[in-house]
Amino acid sequence: MKKVKIALLGLGNVGRGVFTILQQNKDEIMKRSGYEIEVSKVLVRDVTKNRGVAVPEEVLTTDFEEILNDDSIKIVVEVMGGIDPAKEYMMRAMEAKKHIVTANKMLLATAGDEVFEKAEEMGIMFQYEASVAGGIPIINGINENLTANKINELFGIVNGTTNYILSKMELENLDFDEVLEEAKQKGYAEADPTSDIDGYDAQYKLAILASLAFGTKVKVNDVYREGITKIKPIDMKYASDFGMSIKLLAIAKDDDGKLELRVHPTMIPETHPLANVYDSFNAIFINGNAVGDLMFYGRGAGDLPTGSAVVSDIIAILRGNIDTDNNNPVIRNNLWEKKIKDINEVESRYYIRVTVDDKPGVLGQITTIFGANRVSLKSVIQKGRKNDENVEVTLVLITHKTKEYLIKDSIDKLYDLRTVKDVENIIRIEDFN
Repeated sequence: MKKVKIALLGLGNVGRGVFTILQQNKDEIMKRSGYEIEVSKVLVRDVTKNRGVAVPEEVLTTDFEEILNDDSIKIVVEVMGGIDPAKEYMMRAMEAKKHIVTANKMLLATAGDEVFEKAEEMGIMFQYEASVAGGIPIINGINENLTANKINELFGIVNGTTNYILSKMELENLDFDEVLEEAKQKGYAEADPTSDIDGYDAQYKLAILASLAFGTKVKVNDVYREGITKIKPIDMKYASDFGMSIKLLAIAKDDDGKLELRVHPTMIPETHPLANVYDSFNAIFINGNAVGDLMFYGRGAGDLPTGSAVVSDIIAILRGNIDTDNNNPVIRNNLWEKKIKDINEVESRYYIRVTVDDKPGVLGQITTIFGANRVSLKSVIQKGRKNDENVEVTLVLITHKTKEYLIKDSIDKLYDLRTVKDVENIIRIEDFN
């Protein structure tokens, strides 16, 4: 059996998963790859730190140069995350003709072109399945299995933390802050959960997925983003009353060569498969013009699920013959030039929750404003008093399909009414028509 040496950059959650899988599934990996894989070096900040996995002392190093200058190391696996120094290490490793496996969504979403060009220039293989949706094989699914299709739409629950929070709020009628604290205690949320709850993590992932799905370059800032912090239990209750569920969706659509790219809380029919994705699970729903509807489902994070995707990428490189120059190391995402649709031009239905004074004529004033702005209302629901002293009530409006800028114009005019106390929430509705 041939032997290959690899190096890990990082031994955190994902790094531990990779190391564990390589040890536990050694025989299966050897048979499937044709190689015995030896983890020759592991780059860490502190060699004395206990990481819960038994790595030989001589394998640990704090010096990247040891990895860079070792010609026997053929594959570098970057699982440290972030931009710096991960990007520098990857670029230098590629210059040294070492193949790359990474799980770094942030780097790929913000500097993907640069690292892909370097991989192509150096003729090395570059794999990144674990960068999106953990153990779900969505990157290779798009790159390999769906290449006969023109992908029309992609909808993804791609962040386990937010899906866990929204699931608990829906099923147990809990407040956002209460569930967030529980998610932190269980390790589903970071001490600073901003990247998850404000939608940045999903934004990075959608930029990667959309680039592949539509064969074009997508920048992170091309993706419109909203988080879940404004979602209340009352919104969950109304959604249920309407036969809907609320999910943080990553949405990508090709509308006649114009790409619609957005991440935000979305009401979806409770009969749709994505509505039944709970806890920290992820799912990506794709419509292709030949294959029709597909859904990929599984654990989107965690040491072993994400480690599984990383090790699969290592095996893919080994099967590609690491000893010869590879003439097509990176799936191109610059096949077509496509414009990005401005969020103001996006069409959707909307759920709007408003607090108003309980006075005669208020509802008429509000419906008049929407009508003047060409926003057609499908239904209006008035609920009882919010506060006995101020005599305020809640109005819930559901619109027909309309453009975003017309909703924004209408909301601006609502605030001009003295009787409107606050527009508490606006949530887009996706019908999957």
